[in-house]
Amino acid sequence: MIDSHCHLTNNQLMHRVDEVIEDAARSGVHTLISVATDGADALEARQIAEHFPNVYFSSGIHPLHAEGDWMWEYVLEAARDPKCIAWGELGLDRHYSDPDFNLQKQLLEEHIALIEGEKDDNRPIIVHCRKAVDDLLPIFEASTLAGDRFVFHCFTETPAEAKKILDLGAMISFTGVVTYKNAAEVVAAAELVPIERMMVETDSPYLSPEPVRKERPNEPKNVVFTASFLADLFGIALSDFESQTDQNATRFFNL
Repeated sequence: MIDSHCHLTNNQLMHRVDEVIEDAARSGVHTLISVATDGADALEARQIAEHFPNVYFSSGIHPLHAEGDWMWEYVLEAARDPKCIAWGELGLDRHYSDPDFNLQKQLLEEHIALIEGEKDDNRPIIVHCRKAVDDLLPIFEASTLAGDRFVFHCFTETPAEAKKILDLGAMISFTGVVTYKNAAEVVAAAELVPIERMMVETDSPYLSPEPVRKERPNEPKNVVFTASFLADLFGIALSDFESQTDQNATRFFNL
């Protein structure tokens, strides 16, 4: 399987990244995408990708990092690497009161302008969205960026919001949250997503799925549990579900 979104540079994983990647391989997770949260993080992810053929990475600034130094020069430097296969993660977050939402919007607008300025660059865009679908969609629609370049990762919103995202043309990616007993709304949203528009991820070191929810930190090897849950939800064999979502990720990220 492909873990389409993890954070290998996080200090919970970075100190034993060799072991994390080996354990993933033993569980059948053959490709990992380490997603950046700021420019310096992207450069650290680049270093990991240089040492492991099966690791790729993204470059961008997370909305919860809006109060820091944005360091666009680092974002662009990381993005020049051939193993940088996506922009992001970028977006908006209303779950937390900080950083200020207007500052998050300013960061997002600059981020979009930077991507739009890369005229021959059609790499996909990883979106962080918490309680902000109706804020994000008009911004994306007003940009020159095609809707099918976006993936809304770690989807935790409503079925109605999933439909709006699908109408944009975007992909939707699910984490271990969909396996939680208190996540009925996320499950209902997943049932609306055509399997060819779906990806799976760990967002590790966060959000360990059932049945390993109590294990910390989460690791890329655990993406198989989320895949198994969703395969059962769709009533198809796990091997068929894995094959389809791998095809989706391979196509979307141009792997």
